[in-house]
Amino acid sequence: MDEATEVFTDHRELLFSMVYNLLGTVTDTEDVLQETWLAWSGRHRSAEAGPILHPRAYLVRTAVNTALARRTEISRRRESYFGPWLPEPLVAPAEEDPGERAEAVSIALLVVLETLTPLERAVFVLHEVFGYSHPETAEILGRTPAAVRQLAHRAREHVRARRPRYRADPAVRRQATERFAAAVGGGNLDALLQLLAPDVTLWADGGGKATAAGARPVHGREQIARLLIGGSTRAPQGIRVQWATTNGDPSAVLFVGTAPFAVLVLDLSADGEQVTDIYFVTNPDKLARVGEEG
Repeated sequence: MDEATEVFTDHRELLFSMVYNLLGTVTDTEDVLQETWLAWSGRHRSAEAGPILHPRAYLVRTAVNTALARRTEISRRRESYFGPWLPEPLVAPAEEDPGERAEAVSIALLVVLETLTPLERAVFVLHEVFGYSHPETAEILGRTPAAVRQLAHRAREHVRARRPRYRADPAVRRQATERFAAAVGGGNLDALLQLLAPDVTLWADGGGKATAAGARPVHGREQIARLLIGGSTRAPQGIRVQWATTNGDPSAVLFVGTAPFAVLVLDLSADGEQVTDIYFVTNPDKLARVGEEG
């Protein structure tokens, strides 16, 4: 392995996490990393160019700005996307240490980040998730520190208004997911109604290619419970549940045979007693990298 390849490999997981948090799709993230590698290797091997004194800074700046340039294409694709859009889930076995990809933020937060401008999102991810200072972020993005501070303030206030700061204990989330799966799988409407918060929201992403709940998120306990028990989101016969971690949160992966049918992630109320948000990904394009544990 030559020096250019070794340095890039050492930083690849960091770059993946940063770009994924900016874009929300693995395919686009991999494309950005390929472009970053080409820029890095070409610059590294150029006879005319001098040495790169800070490889990490160069790679991060290149990857982040390449990702920002790609947002225009992603936005065009999103305009023709059918139904609610959810990020492509990063699924790992329940007991696996996800390593540096643990910096990939939750499905719920990624949904909120979709409502920010690309620059606000980049500033939020760099500062709030990866700990870059405002001057460091400004250098990466080619903006002034004052502009970055303003972007950071807007992004932080926007996220705080839409995401509670409380996060339920992972064991509590796992137990709630198990109860939810049992109620839905067993057709137990009463148990499901007790578990759902009155203002619960269902985000079902089938992309027009698989089971989903319609063109928009569904709101309200009664409507969602009846939809899950007997409606279009109901899983086929012979479903198997495999417990996993998705974007750092406890989750359930549903299989029909050996093929993944859906990834399910729940958000809970502050007391951990009720489900406030249901994220249900069934789009087969987003499940292509989901495999069985072991």
